[in-house]
Amino acid sequence: MATSDIAPAPADEPATRARGVTPRSLAFAVLFYVVTALFLILGSPLLFGPRSWAMAGLKAHARAILVLLRIVAGTRMEVRGREHLPDGPCLAVAKHQSAWETMALIPLFRDPAIVLKAELARIPLYGWFCVKFEHVLVRRDRQAAALKLMVTDARERVAAGREVLIFPEGTRKAPGAAPDYKPGFVALYDGLDVPLVPIALNSGVFWPPKSSLAYPGTIIVDIAPPILPGKNRREVRDEVIDIIEARTAALQREAGFNGPVTT
Repeated sequence: MATSDIAPAPADEPATRARGVTPRSLAFAVLFYVVTALFLILGSPLLFGPRSWAMAGLKAHARAILVLLRIVAGTRMEVRGREHLPDGPCLAVAKHQSAWETMALIPLFRDPAIVLKAELARIPLYGWFCVKFEHVLVRRDRQAAALKLMVTDARERVAAGREVLIFPEGTRKAPGAAPDYKPGFVALYDGLDVPLVPIALNSGVFWPPKSSLAYPGTIIVDIAPPILPGKNRREVRDEVIDIIEARTAALQREAGFNGPVTT
């Protein structure tokens, strides 16, 4: 059964409406950057406290953005399959269509460690917080060595009872774009010995991948039943891609998606 965090989108505002700058989308874009900057600046003392305090601030920021999305942009959220999230550590493998899921998925977990590119750590304040959160930072230019280090770091997070969240395509993909799953999530599955939870979503229909503009509608997160550890790597790779892509396509159709969303 679906569990809704926020009510469904109004029927008179379909996902296929004409795109462009609207007063609501522009207001949200401005407020998004203002609120994020305030959280970073006013929350900077958390860099010197326990990591748990900083993580609480991270979740508070995510919830604040979700409220802004609902009130200002008219963008709502619905979560399906929340009961499939394990009580303990897991590997969450999620579709990546926009900036939305890098924030909105965080409150769904107890203590997530997100797999991110290491270059983000160089950004003042934001990067310092990435280090404070003890996310898994990956040097993508080091290829095989980076994979080994990623698995080692992720094992430490799992040993601490945390969830590891990865966006396996590495970059945002517009709805309808051909998938491009990198091997990192398979290496993590093989090395962590925890359940793998596939996550589909349709965020790019309402918050396009290369934009700060959000549009009215309901973004749906669909959490699939976990895949237990110990399966063949190739079988798991194919199974995860099939699950996420099929469920993502279904969510896009449900949102009324019928063509590229680029702006």
